[in-house]
Amino acid sequence: MNAKLKGLIPLGLFAGLAIFLAIGLTRDPSKLPSELIDRPFPAFEMTTLSGDLITRGDLIGEAALVNVFGSWCVACLVEHPVLMELSRGDEVKLIGVNWRDSREAANIWLDRHGNPYDPIIFDASSTLAIDLGVTGAPETFIIDKAGQIRYKHVGPITADVWEETLRPLINSLNAETL
Repeated sequence: MNAKLKGLIPLGLFAGLAIFLAIGLTRDPSKLPSELIDRPFPAFEMTTLSGDLITRGDLIGEAALVNVFGSWCVACLVEHPVLMELSRGDEVKLIGVNWRDSREAANIWLDRHGNPYDPIIFDASSTLAIDLGVTGAPETFIIDKAGQIRYKHVGPITADVWEETLRPLINSLNAETL
């Protein structure tokens, strides 16, 4: 191989890497694909934060917002006022998944900031979170009346996210019949 071609190899590798990174920068990190979209919410048998038994069957019957949170999660505190506001209305059922937490820490956090959820699934060992493919908190799943996952949102729910994305989807799902 001659010297000119050898000199172009690093340039070609750099150009390929630059193109790859440029494409990555145009993507919205909150819109991670999920293999679970249009699939049933994973089957589970766990306890609520208060210690009652809960299963997937308890989530079926109405569209719901399933929010993965933890008392240790700074971003969860950012979205919490939005969830508290949503809990004051009757537009959507809010289900919490308390992830990688202790019951004591979660209850202290909820006492301090308010509890928008009914119910709260307690997932200290990440059993449900692993089945959902959770990579960090907060993550939110929208499920339909039949218990199918219809949407996944990564990151805090802001007022804009609620108004522009989640509310229209919830309204659409609530209008569907089983």
